[in-house]
Amino acid sequence: MQLKIKSIIVFGLILSVLGACVPTKQFDDLQLKNDQCQEELEITKHENKNLNVANTELKSKLDITKTRLEEMQADSLERGKTYHLLDMKYDKLNRQYNNLQLSQEQLLSGNIQETKELLEELQNTQRGIIEKEDRLRLLESNLSLEQSKLDKYKTELEEKNARLVELESILSKKDSVVSVLKDKVSMALLGFADNGLAVEMKNGKVYVSLDEQLLFKSGSTTIDTKGVNALKKLADVLATNPDINIMVEGHTDDVPYISGASIKDNWDLSVKRATAIVRILMSNTKIDGSRIIAAGRSKYHPIINSKAPDARKKNRRTEIILTPNLDELFQILESN
Repeated sequence: MQLKIKSIIVFGLILSVLGACVPTKQFDDLQLKNDQCQEELEITKHENKNLNVANTELKSKLDITKTRLEEMQADSLERGKTYHLLDMKYDKLNRQYNNLQLSQEQLLSGNIQETKELLEELQNTQRGIIEKEDRLRLLESNLSLEQSKLDKYKTELEEKNARLVELESILSKKDSVVSVLKDKVSMALLGFADNGLAVEMKNGKVYVSLDEQLLFKSGSTTIDTKGVNALKKLADVLATNPDINIMVEGHTDDVPYISGASIKDNWDLSVKRATAIVRILMSNTKIDGSRIIAAGRSKYHPIINSKAPDARKKNRRTEIILTPNLDELFQILESN
């Protein structure tokens, strides 16, 4: 009986220890059951104490009864029955105790399994949180890297925009210069407008187109007096605009040139006419020769693709192409 009481006490201590490992609600349930067990334990202790006392009394009476067996047979039989009943009651209490102990062991086993499952779930949750934190840190690192790249691209874009604004300013300035130059050239050559001379602005350049009749006789590279006067007036304008580059292009029609002593073909004719015009322009000493390019285009850039006489007449021309100095613009482009 004392061993059973000790077991109940140990079970109570185990319940109190396990209470710290389970959730509050489960702990309260276990605590209530423990309190019930404690009450039953106290009752059992009290009954056991009474039984011990009764057992002692019975043993004392049994010793006396032995000496008085003959006289007390009837009474001994009755007491024997009483003892038997008490023994049965004891067995019943012992079975109840064993059942209670079994129930407590099953409850304890269930709580341990449930606690184990809760711990496993908690560990899985913690692993999931750690994995999410790792992914979050990776995303933050990638975001920081992308932000750094974005800042770099933003800076580069701002620099390019600044250069673009600068380019637009330069181009606007060049267009303005070209427009003013076109007006100056047109005014200087106004008297030649009806003699096969045209001035126009396209692609940011000024084109001065001179028909063959204004400059040369057919097949000749010698410039007529009227053409010399026109070129000198043009040279005066160009001398006051040192930032303008000059390209002189000679053009012929598609009629093959009959080779002579000084001119071999249309290529030769177009180049020599361009060179003759350059010499007239450079008679103005204020024009630097490094600004001028002389080029012959032969028959390969006609104004009109036709073999009609009027078309061929228009194709036989000289074009003086005036272009603003774009060195500043090229420097900006190269810096990009």
